[in-house]
Amino acid sequence: MSPKKQHKYDVAYLRMAVEWSKLSYCNRRQVGALIVKDKMIISDGYNGTPTGFENFCEDEEGYTKWYVLHAEANAISKVASSTQSCKGATLYITLSPCKECSKLIHQAGITRLVYLDEYKDNSGVKFLEKAGVSISYIKTLEE
Repeated sequence: MSPKKQHKYDVAYLRMAVEWSKLSYCNRRQVGALIVKDKMIISDGYNGTPTGFENFCEDEEGYTKWYVLHAEANAISKVASSTQSCKGATLYITLSPCKECSKLIHQAGITRLVYLDEYKDNSGVKFLEKAGVSISYIKTLEE
């Protein structure tokens, strides 16, 4: 695929991830993720509490509860419970991954990361670069 066409697809998938993020019940930040393989969306996720828990991500003081799952962790978990595989897939996410999620991304076999906003700590992105994951930071959803 030509770089121009790839960028067009990257922007489109990130727009979908933004829409997916709006499903999150979190107040502090809503994050959405899509995993794409062979031009098909194989999984999606947004940040939130685990299945069966109340949909409140923050405690009384406004801090995120420790058990809230990040969007990419949710998307990877969905793939793990399906017949699909993340090997060779691209992760589209509205916020660059934290350190913990970057380990999951690498272990899942995801080979490309495309993200929209930068997380306060870029250690996760640096780890993925070191692991050989192709990284694309798209600063705007304009084509």
